[in-house]
Amino acid sequence: MKTAIIIGATSGIGREVAARLVRQGWKVGITGRRAEALAAFQEEFGKDAVFTRRMDITAADAPELLDALLAETGAPDLFLHVSGIGFQNLGLDEKTELDTVSTNCSGMVRMVSHFVNYVKSSGAYSKERMARIGVVTSVAGTAGLGIAPAYSASKKMQSTYLSALSQQARMEKLPIAFSDIRPGFVATAILNPNMHYPMMISVEKAAGYILRGLSRGRRIIIFGGRFRLLTGLWRCIPRGIWERMTFIRVRGSRP
Repeated sequence: MKTAIIIGATSGIGREVAARLVRQGWKVGITGRRAEALAAFQEEFGKDAVFTRRMDITAADAPELLDALLAETGAPDLFLHVSGIGFQNLGLDEKTELDTVSTNCSGMVRMVSHFVNYVKSSGAYSKERMARIGVVTSVAGTAGLGIAPAYSASKKMQSTYLSALSQQARMEKLPIAFSDIRPGFVATAILNPNMHYPMMISVEKAAGYILRGLSRGRRIIIFGGRFRLLTGLWRCIPRGIWERMTFIRVRGSRP
């Protein structure tokens, strides 16, 4: 039986991936801030397959809670970090910007670095049994988006951090592989249902992209050919031109 830990699985992408893994016979440990949602998931899928911990990744005790969850599940084959927030913030509300950085940057580093150190100290991993760490970043990290400065910057930071960890794992010959998961717009509760988002996909389709990419050992997972083309084009735009592209606006709650 394979095992996964999913950080941020009370709703949206994290919950859907967790549900699919349980149906495929995996043992899954899930975390989130809403105790009632965690309990409902465990009740639906059973205590033999699902282990839960209420957790706020911005809190100092999050690594300790992760250790307690790992003690129940055992060494996981997959560690998937989904937890994150994002807002359009043209008004540059200071709390919104700082909360975004705290969750997406500090929170992610707190959880992922702790798990890397867990792998280093665990005897459960080897060349034959690698730990895979996946982090849900975003295509928004491709370039700075004026409508959401902290969000796009935090997603760029996440991707850069994974790249550095991937290099470090090779330097130290650690049995860890990394996946940078870069969705576009996914129909989750964080988006305004009354607004139009380009190339938006369902949570179910997003989970399918993630699980296929992880099963194939993909280092970068982008959801669909259109977004792969779009991000490729973004990278070709010179900075001076990009910063003058003031028409880039999407009305909703998250880029």
